[in-house]
Amino acid sequence: MAIKKKRKKPHLLSHTRPPIASQRPSLSSQATRSLIRKHHNLQKQLHSAVSNGNAIAAESIQAQLAASGGLQKYQEASIQGQSAERGGDTSKVLMEWMDELLSPTYKHDAMVSEKVKILEVGALKVDNACSRSGIFDVIRIDLHSQHPEIRTQDFMAMPTPSQSALEKDGFDIVSLSLVVNYIGDAVGRGEMLKRVASFLRFSKPLYQNDRTRELIFPALFLVLPAPCVTNSRYLDEDRLEAIMNSLGYVKSRGKISRKLVYYLWRHESVRAWREEDMLFKKQEVRSGSQKNNFTIVLQ
Repeated sequence: MAIKKKRKKPHLLSHTRPPIASQRPSLSSQATRSLIRKHHNLQKQLHSAVSNGNAIAAESIQAQLAASGGLQKYQEASIQGQSAERGGDTSKVLMEWMDELLSPTYKHDAMVSEKVKILEVGALKVDNACSRSGIFDVIRIDLHSQHPEIRTQDFMAMPTPSQSALEKDGFDIVSLSLVVNYIGDAVGRGEMLKRVASFLRFSKPLYQNDRTRELIFPALFLVLPAPCVTNSRYLDEDRLEAIMNSLGYVKSRGKISRKLVYYLWRHESVRAWREEDMLFKKQEVRSGSQKNNFTIVLQ
């Protein structure tokens, strides 16, 4: 029996992404959901094979991913899932919250001059609700861009702004919409959440609701498949909030639908946390044979 050679766990998202296929046939709603589920399952298997140093299994899974259409087919399915006809644009929820939080005066000023700067990680479209609103300066990145206005960039390898450059190069909001769940391992998900704060700027204290004086920015817009939180053996809303609190975030808004969970987390100034308060290991919060194993680990 051949000895499996151990390899280091991948740190970049691009290390576990499949090749891009060349065809783009249209997909039905059912086919879209099926393809996305299959792609995510294969991604989990691929990450496990790579982590265990099983090159033969990893090669086999890569072949299955390519045969099912690769990343391009997955992106096509995701884009169709986000289409207006299917009600899938997650940024519509963010815009609803911005309408609640931003004063009319500020929205007018943002449209005229100083816009809210947002980084969309894993962007697939350039005409979503945020892009059409007129109040956002949108910077879009994805591992394999399918549009000239989306920069090809791995978020985990994206250079972080220095403190002196944060005002110019930082963001008021970072959007991780259906991105964290794509990462194959729990530690990698935690590392992504940790990294967000490095891109958020704190130089706009006047960005608050005129009526309630509620602070809005800087913030993280986080979207996950609902079962990641509502049906996970290791993650529920309380544990997710504890994880985010340990990273310096306070929940500003939240919404749970049948398919997705949406959160707007306001990041407060960096606090002095004890190291043990920032450790979140894999820990069961629900029991049951029908629960999934999604979780987020901070270490």
